[in-house]
Amino acid sequence: MSRIRKAPAGILGFPVAPFNTQGKLEEEALFQNIEFLLNEGLEAIFIACGSGEFQSLSQKEYEQMVEVAVSAAGGKVPVYTGVGGNLSTALDWAQLSEKKGADGYLILPPYLVHGEQEGLYQYAKMIIESTDLNAILYQRDNAVLSVEQIKRLTECEQLVGVKDGVGNMDLNINLVYTIGDRLGWLNGMPMAEVTMPAYLSIGFHSYSSAISNYIPHISRMFYDALKNGNDELVKELYRHVILPINDIRKQRKGYAVSLIKAGMEIMGLNVRNTARPPVGPVEKDHYQQLEAILKQAADRFPKKAATV
Repeated sequence: MSRIRKAPAGILGFPVAPFNTQGKLEEEALFQNIEFLLNEGLEAIFIACGSGEFQSLSQKEYEQMVEVAVSAAGGKVPVYTGVGGNLSTALDWAQLSEKKGADGYLILPPYLVHGEQEGLYQYAKMIIESTDLNAILYQRDNAVLSVEQIKRLTECEQLVGVKDGVGNMDLNINLVYTIGDRLGWLNGMPMAEVTMPAYLSIGFHSYSSAISNYIPHISRMFYDALKNGNDELVKELYRHVILPINDIRKQRKGYAVSLIKAGMEIMGLNVRNTARPPVGPVEKDHYQQLEAILKQAADRFPKKAATV
């Protein structure tokens, strides 16, 4: 089977897992979430990953989410799934992703155990080689591979990229300038807009945007301004939108997920401020603060000003 061995570039969409008040996954809301991201020009869909509460999904729900994503994308953009945790489950879900027509997967950290570098290499290699799908390695938490181990993994043609969620710029610079354009480099830091100026300057041309789920035109406006050297607009977006939202995100553990859902609810999208434990919903005061920020963003940076 012939595949384009290239990681997606640009702003990457990470849909949520829309649960109703009974905790049931709502497929129609998920389809609408993905359709919204596609209509706003995002370059790829990453389904059932961190924003999609990967850790809380049953296999049936995972399968539902992958099916909806592939159907909604309709081949217009690549669809990547999240695989990780228990190795046996990761291998099963990688093969399920291939069966359901996904283009690739993001390799999430293994469950709980802090392995040595050789163990992390073997974990990633077994997943990568289990299918013909493209694979992107996620550097995060208990799974941060060294330059040497990632160089070894480039022997697998399926490996197309590395996503960084740690922020070790020493390691990132070593990776980019050692491995070069053999891989695509993705900024996966929490609220990635905050760190994107530093990442773009060393060759990271993709990032996962949490706020794109509810204010995608701000994501696009920011990234275009950053690439085009419009420093004044970048500063204004930081001052009035990005940094204030990031300040709320840091108030509670789990807000990296639930604040997205709150933002979507505020903007009138078909998602409720509900997440699956241990993630909790956004508290009332923080919810109201986000409402005020989003109102100001709509007034100061109207959608018609965005370049799509």
